Amino acid sequence: MSDPFELTDNLPQPPQPQDSRPPAPSGPSLANLNETQREAVEAVDGPLLVLAGAGTGKTRVLTTRLAHILMQGKAHPGQMLAVTFTNKAAREMRERVAALVHRPVEGWWVGTFHHLGARLLRHHAEAVGLTPNFTILDQDDQVRLVKQYIDLHEIDDKRFPASAIVNMIQRWKDRGLLPDKVTMNEGADMDDGRILALYADYQARLGQVNAADFGDLLLLCLKLFQDQPDVLARYQNQFRYILVDEYQDTNVAQYLWLRLLAQGHKNICCVGDDDQSIYSWRGAEVGNILRFEDDFPGAKTVRLERNYRSTPHILAAASGLIAHNEDRLGKTLWTDVNEGESVRVRGVWDGEEEARSVGEEIETLQSRGANLNQIAVLVRAGFQTREFEERLITIGVPYRVIGGPRFYERQEIRDAVAYLRVTAQPDDDLAFERIVNLPKRGIGKATLQPIHLLARAERISLVRAAGKLIETDEIKPRARKTLADLLADFQRWRGLGDMVGHAELAETIFDEAGYMAMWKTSKAPEAPGRLDNLKELIAALEDFDTLAAFLEHVSLVMENEDSMIEDKVNLMTLHGAKGLEFETVFLPGWEEGLFPHQRALDEGGTGGLEEERRLAYVGLTRARQRAIVSFAANRRIYGNWQSATPSRFIDELPEDHIEMESAPGLYGGGQQGGGLEDTASFFDGPSWRPRRRRGQSVTLEDTDWRVEERKAPAGGFSEGERIFHQKFGYGRILRIDGDKLEIAFEKAGTKKVMMSFVEAI
Repeated sequence: MSDPFELTDNLPQPPQPQDSRPPAPSGPSLANLNETQREAVEAVDGPLLVLAGAGTGKTRVLTTRLAHILMQGKAHPGQMLAVTFTNKAAREMRERVAALVHRPVEGWWVGTFHHLGARLLRHHAEAVGLTPNFTILDQDDQVRLVKQYIDLHEIDDKRFPASAIVNMIQRWKDRGLLPDKVTMNEGADMDDGRILALYADYQARLGQVNAADFGDLLLLCLKLFQDQPDVLARYQNQFRYILVDEYQDTNVAQYLWLRLLAQGHKNICCVGDDDQSIYSWRGAEVGNILRFEDDFPGAKTVRLERNYRSTPHILAAASGLIAHNEDRLGKTLWTDVNEGESVRVRGVWDGEEEARSVGEEIETLQSRGANLNQIAVLVRAGFQTREFEERLITIGVPYRVIGGPRFYERQEIRDAVAYLRVTAQPDDDLAFERIVNLPKRGIGKATLQPIHLLARAERISLVRAAGKLIETDEIKPRARKTLADLLADFQRWRGLGDMVGHAELAETIFDEAGYMAMWKTSKAPEAPGRLDNLKELIAALEDFDTLAAFLEHVSLVMENEDSMIEDKVNLMTLHGAKGLEFETVFLPGWEEGLFPHQRALDEGGTGGLEEERRLAYVGLTRARQRAIVSFAANRRIYGNWQSATPSRFIDELPEDHIEMESAPGLYGGGQQGGGLEDTASFFDGPSWRPRRRRGQSVTLEDTDWRVEERKAPAGGFSEGERIFHQKFGYGRILRIDGDKLEIAFEKAGTKKVMMSFVEAI
């Protein structure tokens, strides 16, 4: 069978639109654009790929291009489709375009893939088996629904937990695959086909309860376009101009969705940077941007290479590093600002010393008047933040960890939103299950079991099944009365929604349901904070016109609203830093196995290595004025000490644009520009020693870095013997375990160390 989403030449041709465009007014000023930016703005007809390097003014190009099209009268707002990857970017785009055209822009299609997919599906819900008020499930809802089918399909939940199955289903959806399209190559035989069978039941159940998950918002659009060619032709005709931001991060479903829509007027502009494609683990396909010119013959490519963010040394170091990737379209960032500082590469003893050196430098910057908000520590793996957090706490430097639990993911907020979801959508089974016994009402598993059985047998929602069962003796009298009262409450709250505002309605629901009282009487230390969050939720409702609009906002918007008003150092992963910029960026942990990460190398091979290199490129290009890379001789990972080798990425940094140094205060270190030999001299245990390949001079290009361990004294050690350790000082051996020693140090306390790191005295 052929691919249902394959593009063919016999797609329905859009009818010729009537030309009702207004006279062309003068466009927005292009005087502030450089030559290539202006070229990207003015090339409005035909397919266009804009390769926008980091810090090259991409947002200015995007918004000016949209305003230019509007003010030239080439399209009305409703004839333009602008796709972003975050709601924040969509808001910023609306605001900037409105400022350029000097009036609000109404009626246009701008937003994330999920937002636009949901908007389109609500217009055509019946065509895909839903009704327009369908519920959008989040991942927590998905996991709970999948759990219901694990036992039914006799799946081992130890081997395949519900969260892992949800991820498998999401991967299939990201690739545009409904259950009947999953092939053996895509994992159809996983667990003897049980996972695929569960996917089919899961998908059928979503339809029964009038719900869709995030993957469905595009997958069902693709199905709609396949089954309803007239609908596809309508939107192909409607969208005269399509603009896509962050195209390198699109997955297969998003790619197919865009290609189908672009077959009408073929005026599609994709903006992205193949060198910043770092989300393959989310389903992103860097190949989408690499083959743009093949997908759209005759496409024009404009490269934005003039950087307005970083210094020449930072840009040259990043460009030299990324040039080692083969699978890229190619561009070179440049700037005409002053040279600034070289990228500093610092060797340290271990993670603790790394955190200490970063903390000391942050204190120095702060004493010179630096804004802490403009300082970031970007790590490859989440566990690395612990040592930096502890160090910053110790020295009293405020910080924030970006990417922690978000407002709408908190327990009390999920519970409250579930009450609102059942009020707005009675067939929302997952929301109903979450709060049916919260606070405790005596409605346990024994009561819910017959409700589930009836719902499955008659293919109805749990609320409808409960409504039938309270008229029978299937449920014990006390539970039956409680359930009847709850259903009556929901019915009353729905009626109340027509008479009062939705913020007042929410407050009434939380009070009458006993949910507020539950936290007011709770002795848990977090209870006051949870009550404050519930009050904040009620206040947030006032910003929306309807309860339905708020619920869709909760489903689609999961952004961290962390305030940037307070002056704090930013700790985050490299993945979380994309799109941000800071005056000073610390890049710790550049060691083989950690960065590039070993799992990426094992699972992705050459492709995995290239994505890790792109991640390093992203990290370097976050810095405006200074970038400090560090690596450690030893690293404690999940409680185990490991000797480390400097990352291959360090060797790939162009020597002319970096400065090697030892960490300040390390064994008499702190020299600037001493070169590799000076750096190596500070490590007498496991040390970073240059091995010369040719000639007498030692350069980064000509050097291999390796760990040379000091050999243990002849005859080994004995318990009770006094020794010296370069880092921990003097101590006495308590116990010998193979090549490891447990030592009571005079100042550092009891430590376990490698035998080869100590010497007898």
